[in-house]
Amino acid sequence: MYRSTSGGTLIALAAEEIVKSSHAVLGPIDPQLGQSPAVSLIKVIEQKPVAKVEDQTLILADVGRKAIAQVKQSASELLGRRLPVQEATKLAETLSTGRWTHDYPTWASTAKTLGLPVSTEMPDSVLQLLKLYPQPVRMQNGGGVEYLPVRRSLPDGGDSVEVG
Repeated sequence: MYRSTSGGTLIALAAEEIVKSSHAVLGPIDPQLGQSPAVSLIKVIEQKPVAKVEDQTLILADVGRKAIAQVKQSASELLGRRLPVQEATKLAETLSTGRWTHDYPTWASTAKTLGLPVSTEMPDSVLQLLKLYPQPVRMQNGGGVEYLPVRRSLPDGGDSVEVG
């Protein structure tokens, strides 16, 4: 796994152990509504007089509250399979309520500090298998960070650069 979206992180939370290469990251599981983080929509309606907030923003904030509650509950249940209930609930809160931006990379060291069972002892056989399925190179502007464990050529065909 080179980069995990929030869906990938939820899958990882269900595992007994998260095995990832040292350059792989997990992402927060905070709900996003369109281009906006749910927690930010809620913050807007808490900081502005309701008469100055558009109906659509109020609706999105309501959906955002529900989405955060649902993701937090799901994460708590997944984490509760191996952590005490109180720890699972606290960790689910941390991951789902906008502590970081949605594209914040959670490295193995951070994940371990949070209490996730992470190992960076990635078997060579898995890395060899991944080489058989190269990921497409995304050419987009401003949409997050892509982590790759391999050398990558520059778009102009120049010397390759090390990324990851």
